[in-house]
Amino acid sequence: MSAVSSTVALFSKDVRSELRTRYALNALLMFVVTAVATILFALRADQPSPTVLSGMYWVVVFFTAMSSLSRIFVSEEERGTTLTLQLVASPSTVYFGKLLFNTALTVSLTLAVTVLYTLVFSEFFIIQTPSIFFVTVFLGSLGFASAATIIAAIVAKANTRGTLYPVLSFPILIVLLMTVMNATARALEGENFSEAMGDFQILVGYILVMTGGSFLLFDYVWKD
Repeated sequence: MSAVSSTVALFSKDVRSELRTRYALNALLMFVVTAVATILFALRADQPSPTVLSGMYWVVVFFTAMSSLSRIFVSEEERGTTLTLQLVASPSTVYFGKLLFNTALTVSLTLAVTVLYTLVFSEFFIIQTPSIFFVTVFLGSLGFASAATIIAAIVAKANTRGTLYPVLSFPILIVLLMTVMNATARALEGENFSEAMGDFQILVGYILVMTGGSFLLFDYVWKD
């Protein structure tokens, strides 16, 4: 079986497992609804600026991701399938299979948050430049997934899994968060696509560095 076929097979296995248990999906849905409802009650009749709205949008995405993406390797440890994966699949296959699954999960998460935001904050959350917004969502989701994959692999080997994941994630994701917040604010303010190119370059650079570095480190983390 080729590396691509093995990666797709691992991705399909994770998707089927998630559809059976729905642990991450249920946690994702409940957290998104609760967070958006809390923000709605806190704002009440206030009219937040695009910068505040974009900040709250990505904060919801961040904390929801923390509650779901962290289990991508922990679930393997709990089911006792880690050793089996180490025997039947190469580290590169495992890494890219998990990365693909995390990317799909993060894109689903951001789309769910976007739909809820559009419905709940219909008077304020108006995407005036859709091209900027959807490129930001795609690159931001890929950035989240690339960082979350290697962090989840590290955390799965630790005893304090619940507290270690957000502690490790925030310093690594702070650059990504600041950039996607700024780009999303540009989309809400109706700026031209060219004005967001600087933010996109930062996001692409972040994804390349994080994915490349994670791939090089994953072999040592996975087999430790």
